[in-house]
Amino acid sequence: MFGKNSKPHKSAMKNNTPGQPNINIISAGSVLTGTLKSKSDLRISGTVEGEVNADSKCIVSESGMVKGDIITKEADIAGTIEGEIKVANRLILRSSAKIIGDIQTKVLMVEEGARMDGSCKMGDQITDDSGSKDKDQNQKASWKKETEKTPGA
Repeated sequence: MFGKNSKPHKSAMKNNTPGQPNINIISAGSVLTGTLKSKSDLRISGTVEGEVNADSKCIVSESGMVKGDIITKEADIAGTIEGEIKVANRLILRSSAKIIGDIQTKVLMVEEGARMDGSCKMGDQITDDSGSKDKDQNQKASWKKETEKTPGA
C-alpha cells in the first residue's frame, strides 16, 4: 500500500480540483469574438460572435447569444442563436429560445414558445463541418433526382 509505486492512479488525476465541475462559462455582459473550442461543457450567458465547437454539451442561457454556428454533442438552448446548429445527439429548445438558422440533430425537444426561422434535419447522420455551399447544392440536386425517380411523382 505504501510501497515505492504509490503514485496516484491516472484516473484520479483527471479532475485537478475535486468538486469543481468541468465547465467553461461566458458570463452575462461578456463578449467573446472568434472561435470558441472546448473539450468540456460550455455555458454561455454572454455573447459569442463566432463559431462555438464543444466536444461535450453547450448550454445557452436566456441571456446568452451566439452569432455564429454551434457544433456540439448535446445542446440546451434558452437564448438567441443566429447561425447553424449541428448537434450529434440531443438538442433542447427552451420556451425562450430564438433560432435564426438551420438545425441538424439526432433528437429534438422543443418547449412551447420556442421560435425558429430555418430548416430542421433530424436523424442519425449529421453532415460534416465543412459548411460547403457546393455540398449543400449537391445534396439538394441528389434529393431532387431521387424524388424524380419515385413512381407517381
